[in-house]
Amino acid sequence: MEAIMPARGRILGVAVDIIGFDEVVRRIERWRATWERRYIVVTNPYSILTCRRDCEMMAATRGGALVLADGVGTTLAFRVLYRIRIERLPGPELMLRLFDAGQATGLRHFLYGGRPDVLERLCRRLQEKCPKAIICGSFSPPFRPLSESEDAEVIEMISKSEPDVVWVGLGAPKQEKWIAAHVGRVGAAALIGVGAAFDFHAGVVPRAPKWVRRAGLEWLYRLAHEPKRLWRRNLDSPRFLYLVLKQRMFRLRREITLEAGAQER
Repeated sequence: MEAIMPARGRILGVAVDIIGFDEVVRRIERWRATWERRYIVVTNPYSILTCRRDCEMMAATRGGALVLADGVGTTLAFRVLYRIRIERLPGPELMLRLFDAGQATGLRHFLYGGRPDVLERLCRRLQEKCPKAIICGSFSPPFRPLSESEDAEVIEMISKSEPDVVWVGLGAPKQEKWIAAHVGRVGAAALIGVGAAFDFHAGVVPRAPKWVRRAGLEWLYRLAHEPKRLWRRNLDSPRFLYLVLKQRMFRLRREITLEAGAQER
């Protein structure tokens, strides 16, 4: 019996799935069983605002079979716009949980992105946490665009390793664009962009303590540890909140107008 497609909510023009982790796992397992080639986008306020500025990023995000909510700002937007609480699925947690869940089903993982030393540490630490997980390959791309021949070689290398999931850690919007351009060309059931998850799980960048993450303050913790890289990104937070509130006011006005029209009839 076909699973019911998850509902979606639209935040500033970006449709985000209302879905839990268990259903994400079931979806990937179904894609693997039916030889489908899909990709998953993990989006946060910065990514959503990038979509508004970058049409290629918007197209890549809209092409995702699933668009998952990352960042406390995304879940807060759902509460403001739709008055519902949704499960937050950050890239680092999604990655670790899927590695863990995939041990029972033989899920094969390929890691694409990061520096060679980071990738080596990442593979070792993931194997320590999930001893039965299958890492079938990894690749650290150069910090420049690949030529067509180089890209073809990378696609062949990844496909020959027969992965079920390709994890892409290039950072937004580069990873989303790479995934959109390679879905169907790379032989994997799911391509997933997870941003800084590679650095977190490799131990290169410290992850916020659990109580900080539960309080929704991970962004502040990361800003304190990486101010040079993240300060510009966090300037987007007030703008994101303003635009979400503006969208909410538009919805309220529209609902009032529709209600008034119904009463007149």
